[in-house]
Amino acid sequence: MKDLKLVLSTLFLLIITLFNAQIKNPVKFKFDVVSVGKDEYEAVLTGTIEDKWHIYSQDLPPDSGIPTEFKITSKQGIQLLGKVQELGKKHDEFSEAFGAQIVYYSNKVVFKQKFKPKDATKPATITAEIMYQTCNDRVCLAPNTLEFEKQIEGIKTVASTENVDNTKDTVYEVAPAGQVGTVLKPTNIESPAVAKQDGLKINSLDFKNPLTNCGTAQQKPANDNWLVLGLGFLGGLIALLTPCVFPMIPLTVSFFTKGNKDKAKGKRDSFIYGFFILLIFVLLSIPFHIIDGISGNIFNQISTNIWLNLFFFAIFLFFALSFFGYYEITLPSSIANKSSKAEEAGGLIGVFFMALTLVIVSFSCTGPILGSLLGGVVAGATNVPTLLTFALAGFGLAWALVFGLLALFPQALQSLPKSGGWMNTVKVVLGFIELALALKFLSKADLVSKTFLLKRELFIGLWIIIAIGLVIYLFGKIRFPHDDKNPKISLGRRILGVFGIVFVVYLIQGLIPSEKPKLQLLSGILPPLNVSYFHKEEDGILGLKPYHNYFEAIEVAKKENKPVLIDFTGYGCENCRKMEEFVWSQDDILPILQNDVIVASVYVDDKEELPENEQIKIDMGEGQMKKVKTIGDKWSLFQQVNFNNNSQPHYVLVTPDQKVINSPVSGYMPKEDFKKFLKCGIEYYKNK
Repeated sequence: MKDLKLVLSTLFLLIITLFNAQIKNPVKFKFDVVSVGKDEYEAVLTGTIEDKWHIYSQDLPPDSGIPTEFKITSKQGIQLLGKVQELGKKHDEFSEAFGAQIVYYSNKVVFKQKFKPKDATKPATITAEIMYQTCNDRVCLAPNTLEFEKQIEGIKTVASTENVDNTKDTVYEVAPAGQVGTVLKPTNIESPAVAKQDGLKINSLDFKNPLTNCGTAQQKPANDNWLVLGLGFLGGLIALLTPCVFPMIPLTVSFFTKGNKDKAKGKRDSFIYGFFILLIFVLLSIPFHIIDGISGNIFNQISTNIWLNLFFFAIFLFFALSFFGYYEITLPSSIANKSSKAEEAGGLIGVFFMALTLVIVSFSCTGPILGSLLGGVVAGATNVPTLLTFALAGFGLAWALVFGLLALFPQALQSLPKSGGWMNTVKVVLGFIELALALKFLSKADLVSKTFLLKRELFIGLWIIIAIGLVIYLFGKIRFPHDDKNPKISLGRRILGVFGIVFVVYLIQGLIPSEKPKLQLLSGILPPLNVSYFHKEEDGILGLKPYHNYFEAIEVAKKENKPVLIDFTGYGCENCRKMEEFVWSQDDILPILQNDVIVASVYVDDKEELPENEQIKIDMGEGQMKKVKTIGDKWSLFQQVNFNNNSQPHYVLVTPDQKVINSPVSGYMPKEDFKKFLKCGIEYYKNK
């Protein structure tokens, strides 16, 4: 059996060196060596990165992303001067998946290393090597290792070399076995599936044509802009129910519809009034765009800064106490007075200042709601200015529609509930919500600082206490300053109280140790699964014990007559962890992985070195060399050649005789898409 595995592994290594598929290459590198005087030089490697892609910095915490490694060597001998510098558009943010602070670069990155030849009088060949990983919001490509060479003669340098995305089918001349670091040179081949080498025909594995195309349709990822717009709209509707805004609805609508002799003009002005409300809220987002233009990573810094997260935690507590009725948050009265006086100008200007006055005087109720909404958006730190614009637009749109529709149908005013104590109940409920959300910022500060004091179970316990407090309040057992002395417990309060009890029961299950993650509805708020009193590193992935060698998985699949799920993954792949935590763990997915397939999780960033006789170099031309040195390199090239893909996560279902069942799928995807992919492929295999 060992001999058979050795033969298969050797054949596999030969095959992956014979083909180069059309692989996405989002980064183009240019290498230069420049003289900086006094027999000193500077090696400069410039990377141009496509839009929406990034590569990691050299400085990353352990067990997070794949740090970039850049080094300069020469057979003639050089002395390195100082450390490698990296320059570019830097992003510094906290990763929920990794539970650590990560740094990466987008658009362009430059690595510089100063050095001095040991013998400045002789020519020297300078070799630059970079190992890096490229990612976007959905997938990470396999780590890539490239080499560049440049001759120096005194202060002269040869022309720079630049890597080009070569998409032509190529085959590499295989050197005799046992030669370490052999250079393989590309030559044209007759077809992408068959190549001749020294009279020996080598056939690639049958991975080119799937047996069926069923189960491969994937939904497009949701547009965060529209989701945030919807959340902003919901926040605006809630704000309308507060004591600061609700009583003003009938007064304002009546002013336009009854206080104007020209009814048509009154309705028109009310619509303009609504439009100005929307415009004012949208205009509030402009400063964020200006700030982003000045410092593109400022929102990343805000979302991951320990002290700012503690500040937001304190602010949310301040908001909560305000909603509880212990004090009010108001803007200076002089601002409202000036805006109110400007209403006398009449016409469009007067209507505009009426809208502005409404926004100002309602700030004591809308401020905390807007603060929570905007704080949540900033915490995401992804395209923040645009998301803030959508959030504020949604908030203003809710107000504009309500005022506009009521002006069009003023008789609907009679259906509105009368002002009363229920509005204060709305404020207090919002106060409890603010209190719960404050813990999110405290948790972020705890994770970024790596103190890990606020464990997942402690966080859930605090939420349970807050939820119980809300339930007790809704049933009238506790009161706040502005509540009636003898409050009437309405049906609405009782219903909300029951929902609160259900929520407490839901939270309690998160305190019980389990092999599967729970409370996934709160996955963006709770601390990560590994920040837990019960987590152990040796637990594996959800209790699964995947094979990490494709050939071993194939042998097991033959014995058990099951298809193999090839999981192209990476230790530094954030989207891979998301798939495992939020999709694999589902009750209707995990049993399939446990019982119906053999899982082969091959890590394309595994840094364990291959045996010396399997290590090779591939000459990509233009002075660029690609190394196949580690186990990760091997699986990465295996994926690229056979599946024309180098992204992770990437999933492939194959039969034990190594035929692809249905078209592979990539990236983080909804559970139903992954389930459809699995079930269709498995059913086809069973019925074939």
